[in-house]
Amino acid sequence: MSQLAEPPVEVADGYRAGRTLPFRVELIRQLKRRRTQVMAGVLVALPVILLIAFQVGGDPGGNNNRLNLMDTATASGANFAAVNLFSAAGFLLVIPVALFCGDTVASEASWSSLRYLLAAPVPRARLLWSKLAVGLTLSLAAMVLLPVVALAVGTAAYGWGPLELPTGGSLSTGTVAQRILIVVAYIMVSQLVTAALAFWLSTRTDAPLGAVGGAVFLTIIGSVLDEVTALGDWRHFLPAHWQYAWLDAVRPQLEWSDMIQGTSVSVTYALVLFALAFRGFARKDVVS
Repeated sequence: MSQLAEPPVEVADGYRAGRTLPFRVELIRQLKRRRTQVMAGVLVALPVILLIAFQVGGDPGGNNNRLNLMDTATASGANFAAVNLFSAAGFLLVIPVALFCGDTVASEASWSSLRYLLAAPVPRARLLWSKLAVGLTLSLAAMVLLPVVALAVGTAAYGWGPLELPTGGSLSTGTVAQRILIVVAYIMVSQLVTAALAFWLSTRTDAPLGAVGGAVFLTIIGSVLDEVTALGDWRHFLPAHWQYAWLDAVRPQLEWSDMIQGTSVSVTYALVLFALAFRGFARKDVVS
Protein backbone atom coordinates (compact mmCIF):
# COMPACT_ATOMS: atom_id res chain seq x y z
CA MET A 1 0.00 0.00 0.00
CA SER A 2 1.46 3.34 -1.00
CA GLN A 3 1.68 5.92 1.74
CA LEU A 4 -0.46 8.98 1.15
CA ALA A 5 1.55 12.17 0.83
CA GLU A 6 0.88 14.86 3.41
CA PRO A 7 -0.96 17.87 2.03
CA PRO A 8 1.29 20.90 1.55
CA VAL A 9 1.19 23.56 4.21
CA GLU A 10 -0.24 26.75 2.82
CA VAL A 11 1.62 29.93 3.68
CA ALA A 12 0.68 33.48 2.78
CA ASP A 13 2.70 35.05 0.00
CA GLY A 14 5.71 36.94 1.32
CA TYR A 15 5.54 35.42 4.80
CA ARG A 16 8.92 34.80 6.39
CA ALA A 17 9.02 33.62 9.98
CA GLY A 18 12.40 35.29 10.49
CA ARG A 19 10.98 38.68 9.55
CA THR A 20 8.15 38.71 12.06
CA LEU A 21 8.35 41.07 15.05
CA PRO A 22 11.63 42.67 13.90
CA PHE A 23 14.05 44.02 16.48
CA ARG A 24 13.64 47.63 15.33
CA VAL A 25 9.85 47.55 15.66
CA GLU A 26 9.95 45.99 19.13
CA LEU A 27 12.66 48.40 20.27
CA ILE A 28 10.61 51.43 19.19
CA ARG A 29 7.56 50.02 20.97
CA GLN A 30 9.49 49.61 24.22
CA LEU A 31 11.17 53.03 23.96
CA LYS A 32 7.77 54.69 23.70
CA ARG A 33 6.50 53.07 26.89
CA ARG A 34 6.16 55.25 29.97
CA ARG A 35 8.16 52.92 32.22
CA THR A 36 11.17 53.19 29.90
CA GLN A 37 11.04 56.97 30.01
CA VAL A 38 10.59 57.04 33.80
CA MET A 39 13.54 54.68 34.30
CA ALA A 40 15.72 56.85 32.08
CA GLY A 41 14.69 59.89 34.11
CA VAL A 42 15.66 58.16 37.37
CA LEU A 43 19.11 57.25 36.03
CA VAL A 44 19.68 60.80 34.79
CA ALA A 45 18.53 62.23 38.12
CA LEU A 46 20.84 60.11 40.31
CA PRO A 47 24.09 61.98 39.46
CA VAL A 48 22.33 65.31 40.03
CA ILE A 49 21.03 64.11 43.41
CA LEU A 50 24.49 62.93 44.46
CA LEU A 51 26.01 66.22 43.31
CA ILE A 52 23.52 68.17 45.44
CA ALA A 53 24.24 65.86 48.40
CA PHE A 54 27.99 66.53 48.11
CA GLN A 55 27.42 70.25 47.75
CA VAL A 56 25.25 70.31 50.87
CA GLY A 57 27.25 67.82 52.93
CA GLY A 58 30.73 68.98 51.99
CA ASP A 59 33.74 66.70 51.70
CA PRO A 60 32.46 63.09 51.33
CA GLY A 61 35.44 61.75 53.23
CA GLY A 62 35.59 64.35 55.96
CA ASN A 63 33.74 62.44 58.65
CA ASN A 64 35.49 59.06 58.65
CA ASN A 65 38.97 57.68 59.03
CA ARG A 66 38.68 55.01 56.36
CA LEU A 67 39.63 55.48 52.74
CA ASN A 68 37.26 54.22 50.06
CA LEU A 69 36.11 55.15 46.59
CA MET A 70 33.37 57.42 47.95
CA ASP A 71 36.00 59.63 49.60
CA THR A 72 37.40 60.62 46.20
CA ALA A 73 34.04 61.49 44.61
CA THR A 74 34.80 65.20 44.24
CA ALA A 75 38.35 64.81 42.94
CA SER A 76 37.34 64.83 39.26
CA GLY A 77 34.55 63.98 36.85
CA ALA A 78 36.01 60.48 36.46
CA ASN A 79 35.88 59.92 40.21
CA PHE A 80 32.31 61.17 40.35
CA ALA A 81 31.30 58.71 37.59
CA ALA A 82 33.01 55.82 39.40
CA VAL A 83 31.21 56.69 42.65
CA ASN A 84 27.85 56.75 40.84
CA LEU A 85 28.50 53.26 39.52
CA PHE A 86 29.55 52.09 42.97
CA SER A 87 26.38 53.54 44.52
CA ALA A 88 24.02 52.10 41.91
CA ALA A 89 25.53 48.69 41.09
CA GLY A 90 24.26 46.97 44.23
CA PHE A 91 20.56 47.70 43.82
CA LEU A 92 19.50 50.56 41.55
CA LEU A 93 20.87 49.00 38.35
CA VAL A 94 19.06 45.76 39.23
CA ILE A 95 15.72 47.49 38.75
CA PRO A 96 16.00 48.49 35.04
CA VAL A 97 17.36 45.04 34.18
CA ALA A 98 14.48 43.31 35.97
CA LEU A 99 12.00 45.78 34.50
CA PHE A 100 13.10 45.57 30.87
CA CYS A 101 13.47 41.76 30.88
CA GLY A 102 10.63 40.86 33.25
CA ASP A 103 7.91 43.15 31.91
CA THR A 104 8.39 42.22 28.28
CA VAL A 105 6.40 38.98 27.79
CA ALA A 106 4.18 39.21 30.86
CA SER A 107 2.93 42.66 29.83
CA GLU A 108 1.72 41.26 26.49
CA ALA A 109 -0.16 38.56 28.41
CA SER A 110 -1.67 41.10 30.81
CA TRP A 111 -2.90 43.16 27.85
CA SER A 112 -4.33 39.97 26.26
CA SER A 113 -2.24 40.68 23.16
CA LEU A 114 0.19 37.77 23.45
CA ARG A 115 -2.11 35.28 21.75
CA TYR A 116 -2.71 37.73 18.90
CA LEU A 117 1.02 38.13 18.36
CA LEU A 118 1.38 34.36 18.13
CA ALA A 119 -1.59 34.22 15.77
CA ALA A 120 0.01 36.83 13.45
CA PRO A 121 1.76 34.32 13.25
CA VAL A 122 4.98 35.05 15.12
CA PRO A 123 6.83 31.82 16.01
CA ARG A 124 7.24 31.44 19.76
CA ALA A 125 11.02 31.22 19.65
CA ARG A 126 11.15 34.27 17.38
CA LEU A 127 8.95 36.25 19.76
CA LEU A 128 11.15 35.38 22.74
CA TRP A 129 14.39 36.16 20.91
CA SER A 130 13.05 39.56 19.85
CA LYS A 131 11.77 40.37 23.33
CA LEU A 132 15.00 39.20 24.98
CA ALA A 133 17.25 41.10 22.57
CA VAL A 134 15.34 44.34 23.17
CA GLY A 135 15.28 43.78 26.95
CA LEU A 136 19.04 43.23 27.09
CA THR A 137 19.68 46.19 24.77
CA LEU A 138 17.68 48.53 27.01
CA SER A 139 19.42 47.11 30.09
CA LEU A 140 22.82 47.81 28.54
CA ALA A 141 21.65 51.30 27.58
CA ALA A 142 20.76 51.91 31.24
CA MET A 143 24.24 50.76 32.30
CA VAL A 144 25.84 53.18 29.82
CA LEU A 145 23.50 56.10 30.49
CA LEU A 146 24.36 56.39 34.18
CA PRO A 147 28.18 56.78 33.91
CA VAL A 148 27.87 59.01 30.83
CA VAL A 149 25.54 61.43 32.63
CA ALA A 150 27.61 61.18 35.81
CA LEU A 151 30.80 61.93 33.89
CA ALA A 152 29.20 64.99 32.28
CA VAL A 153 27.78 66.26 35.59
CA GLY A 154 30.99 65.51 37.48
CA THR A 155 33.19 67.18 34.89
CA ALA A 156 31.02 70.29 34.94
CA ALA A 157 31.20 70.43 38.73
CA TYR A 158 34.72 69.20 39.52
CA GLY A 159 36.61 69.45 36.25
CA TRP A 160 38.19 66.94 33.91
CA GLY A 161 41.10 65.01 35.32
CA PRO A 162 42.58 61.62 36.13
CA LEU A 163 40.89 59.09 38.39
CA GLU A 164 42.31 59.59 41.86
CA LEU A 165 42.60 56.29 43.71
CA PRO A 166 41.72 56.15 47.43
CA THR A 167 44.87 54.13 48.12
CA GLY A 168 47.09 56.71 46.43
CA GLY A 169 48.13 57.30 42.83
CA SER A 170 45.89 57.94 39.87
CA LEU A 171 44.86 56.65 36.46
CA SER A 172 45.29 58.79 33.37
CA THR A 173 42.20 59.97 31.48
CA GLY A 174 42.89 57.58 28.61
CA THR A 175 43.17 54.63 30.98
CA VAL A 176 40.06 55.74 32.84
CA ALA A 177 37.96 55.53 29.67
CA GLN A 178 39.11 51.94 29.08
CA ARG A 179 38.53 50.98 32.71
CA ILE A 180 35.02 52.43 32.76
CA LEU A 181 34.17 50.39 29.66
CA ILE A 182 35.43 47.28 31.46
CA VAL A 183 33.40 48.15 34.56
CA VAL A 184 30.18 48.71 32.58
CA ALA A 185 30.70 45.48 30.64
CA TYR A 186 31.28 43.49 33.83
CA ILE A 187 28.27 44.99 35.62
CA MET A 188 26.12 44.07 32.62
CA VAL A 189 27.42 40.49 32.65
CA SER A 190 26.89 40.22 36.41
CA GLN A 191 23.29 41.39 35.94
CA LEU A 192 22.57 38.65 33.40
CA VAL A 193 21.33 36.45 36.25
CA THR A 194 18.71 39.04 37.20
CA ALA A 195 17.81 39.44 33.52
CA ALA A 196 17.42 35.69 33.09
CA LEU A 197 15.38 35.34 36.28
CA ALA A 198 13.06 38.15 35.20
CA PHE A 199 12.72 36.79 31.67
CA TRP A 200 11.98 33.26 32.87
CA LEU A 201 9.36 34.53 35.33
CA SER A 202 7.89 36.69 32.56
CA THR A 203 7.17 33.54 30.55
CA ARG A 204 5.58 31.86 33.57
CA THR A 205 3.16 34.55 34.74
CA ASP A 206 0.70 37.01 33.26
CA ALA A 207 1.52 39.59 35.94
CA PRO A 208 4.42 41.90 34.97
CA LEU A 209 4.82 43.07 38.56
CA GLY A 210 5.21 39.46 39.68
CA ALA A 211 8.01 38.82 37.19
CA VAL A 212 9.85 42.08 37.93
CA GLY A 213 9.33 41.90 41.68
CA GLY A 214 10.24 38.23 41.81
CA ALA A 215 13.54 38.82 40.05
CA VAL A 216 14.42 41.75 42.32
CA PHE A 217 13.43 39.76 45.41
CA LEU A 218 15.54 36.74 44.45
CA THR A 219 18.49 39.01 43.64
CA ILE A 220 18.21 40.58 47.09
CA ILE A 221 18.01 37.13 48.68
CA GLY A 222 21.25 36.22 46.91
CA SER A 223 22.94 39.33 48.32
CA VAL A 224 21.69 38.50 51.83
CA LEU A 225 22.98 34.93 51.59
CA ASP A 226 26.37 36.23 50.51
CA GLU A 227 26.61 38.06 53.85
CA VAL A 228 26.22 34.76 55.74
CA THR A 229 29.88 33.97 56.40
CA ALA A 230 28.91 30.58 57.85
CA LEU A 231 28.31 29.39 54.27
CA GLY A 232 32.05 29.61 53.67
CA ASP A 233 33.15 28.71 50.15
CA TRP A 234 29.55 27.96 49.14
CA ARG A 235 29.16 31.71 48.69
CA HIS A 236 31.45 31.49 45.67
CA PHE A 237 28.56 29.88 43.80
CA LEU A 238 26.36 32.92 44.40
CA PRO A 239 26.41 35.56 41.64
CA ALA A 240 26.08 38.26 44.31
CA HIS A 241 29.45 37.24 45.76
CA TRP A 242 31.17 38.65 42.67
CA GLN A 243 29.03 41.73 42.00
CA TYR A 244 31.77 44.14 43.11
CA ALA A 245 34.64 42.31 41.43
CA TRP A 246 34.74 45.24 39.00
CA LEU A 247 36.50 47.26 41.70
CA ASP A 248 39.66 45.45 40.57
CA ALA A 249 39.39 47.57 37.41
CA VAL A 250 39.88 50.81 39.37
CA ARG A 251 43.20 49.81 40.86
CA PRO A 252 46.65 50.79 39.59
CA GLN A 253 47.17 47.23 38.30
CA LEU A 254 44.16 45.71 36.57
CA GLU A 255 43.21 42.32 38.07
CA TRP A 256 41.10 39.87 36.07
CA SER A 257 40.81 36.77 38.27
CA ASP A 258 37.72 37.72 40.30
CA MET A 259 35.95 39.18 37.27
CA ILE A 260 36.58 35.99 35.30
CA GLN A 261 35.14 33.87 38.11
CA GLY A 262 32.16 36.19 38.46
CA THR A 263 31.54 36.10 34.72
CA SER A 264 31.60 32.30 34.61
CA VAL A 265 29.11 32.02 37.49
CA SER A 266 26.73 34.63 36.05
CA VAL A 267 26.80 33.27 32.50
CA THR A 268 26.20 29.71 33.72
CA TYR A 269 23.13 30.66 35.75
CA ALA A 270 21.84 32.89 32.96
CA LEU A 271 22.13 30.22 30.25
CA VAL A 272 20.23 27.71 32.37
CA LEU A 273 17.43 30.17 33.12
CA PHE A 274 17.17 31.39 29.51
CA ALA A 275 16.95 27.75 28.37
CA LEU A 276 14.16 27.10 30.89
CA ALA A 277 12.31 30.16 29.61
CA PHE A 278 12.43 29.02 25.98
CA ARG A 279 11.60 25.41 26.84
CA GLY A 280 8.67 26.30 29.07
CA PHE A 281 7.20 28.89 26.71
CA ALA A 282 7.36 26.48 23.77
CA ARG A 283 5.02 24.13 25.66
CA LYS A 284 2.85 26.73 27.35
CA ASP A 285 -0.86 26.96 26.64
CA VAL A 286 -1.16 30.66 25.81
CA VAL A 287 -4.67 31.94 26.46
CA SER A 288 -3.92 35.61 27.26
